[in-house]
Amino acid sequence: MDRRDLVIIGGGPAGLTAGIYASRASIDTVLLERGVPGGLVVSTYLIENYPGFSEGISGPDLMIQMEKQAGRFGCEILSANVEKIESNDKEFYLKTDHGEIVAGAVILASGVQSKLLGVKGEKELIGRGVSYCATCDGAFFRNKRVAVIGGGDAAVEEAIFLTRFAEKVYVIHRRGELRATKIVQQRAFQKQKIEFIWHGVVDEILGRNLVEAISVRDVRDSSKTLLEVEGVFIYVGSTPNTLLLKDLVKTDENGYIITDENMQTSQKGIFAAGDVRQKLLRQVVTAVADGAIAAVAAEKHLAELK
Repeated sequence: MDRRDLVIIGGGPAGLTAGIYASRASIDTVLLERGVPGGLVVSTYLIENYPGFSEGISGPDLMIQMEKQAGRFGCEILSANVEKIESNDKEFYLKTDHGEIVAGAVILASGVQSKLLGVKGEKELIGRGVSYCATCDGAFFRNKRVAVIGGGDAAVEEAIFLTRFAEKVYVIHRRGELRATKIVQQRAFQKQKIEFIWHGVVDEILGRNLVEAISVRDVRDSSKTLLEVEGVFIYVGSTPNTLLLKDLVKTDENGYIITDENMQTSQKGIFAAGDVRQKLLRQVVTAVADGAIAAVAAEKHLAELK
């Protein structure tokens, strides 16, 4: 059984920052990431609002630098999936697909996952034209017609990105105006390839083996339009990855973890950082701040244990 002072679950900006701070403080730390370090940020083409990069920086480039920095201070990063966490009020027992780990403190930085639209044809056509990451899959739709579902920053930014490849990009939003920030909206309105379909919701995604069309309903009069597209990119919100801790810590009605200003959850010794916790703003800059605070709070908790 592996013994550690601190286990960080999740390798996005919050987890990697926690790893940097904890390892730099000489805390025996391991970071567990079930996928590729970087989290959802690696699917972001350009980050313009992270301080220090006047011309912006790509998500993958920023995460590569964070991962290198964490490694330089000695944070061990392992590819592992945590299956269960138990506590005896002094230590935490983590069961993973690579063995068991005992730790004095845990930082959960597991982020969120994209919400499904929940319509007929969506699940059947995932990977066959249905996608939740334009940066990942946009190049497959060169000179094709695609639809982006949503009106927030993620949806509009990815629609702009898709104009690099697609012949036509439809942005379908259930309201008559976008929720995205004004500067992002202005850029989208300037793109001739983008056409906005207001007051629309997708009722069905059609296609046998690949996406062929979507059925769009006008919420004002229930009239329907069949829109021929070969790709559907869905951005209708996210769900926190908190299943691991559902019986250990308090969450809000949407499943986000409730913490104090020091990232402490309702369970002493478990901290939460980044998008997984209840907060006003979910951005790289706030995830980084959360991770730093969580690591310092965990350090103080471990000192009390000793």
